Amino acid sequence: MATLPIYEAPQTEFVSVREYLTTSYRPDCDYVDGRIEERNVGEYDQSYLQTMLAHLFMNHQEEWGVRPLTDVRVQVMATRFRVPDLTVIRAGTPRERILTHPPLLVIEILSPEDRLSRMTERTDEYLDFGIENIWIIDPARRLAYRVTRAGFELAPAGEITVPETPIRVVLSELFAELDRA
Repeated sequence: MATLPIYEAPQTEFVSVREYLTTSYRPDCDYVDGRIEERNVGEYDQSYLQTMLAHLFMNHQEEWGVRPLTDVRVQVMATRFRVPDLTVIRAGTPRERILTHPPLLVIEILSPEDRLSRMTERTDEYLDFGIENIWIIDPARRLAYRVTRAGFELAPAGEITVPETPIRVVLSELFAELDRA
């Protein structure tokens, strides 16, 4: 017997920043101007790519001078908190419970329900906050994008990088590993 999805009414009550910061959500949620916004997570390809990328950054943290963080809250505005799939900070950055300073890089991995067009508000907030390196990875289409003020740029030459750093991810290797999983 098939189960039908449960209809959930849109959130009508607003939540304070304090309440958001003192509440645990599983998985963690974004906070946008008093509203709790669920993130699309929990599917195999998205999760495995997140794990692979975190592992890659961990393996190169000394060489690349970075520290990777999964699912950490980033306060992009006074009343907006985002939770990127992977956040990369420079080594030596002071530890913050919730990031209030722009990290070096944020990576968002699309799930089947996500669309690039829905990422625009999120990436605009990242850019306005001062995050200069934003990657969007689409496991279904085997594509990666770098986001700049000019918009979404398809990763050239089959790799994605952080300019002026040794950080480089070869997409064919990344997706080949996903195919083996």
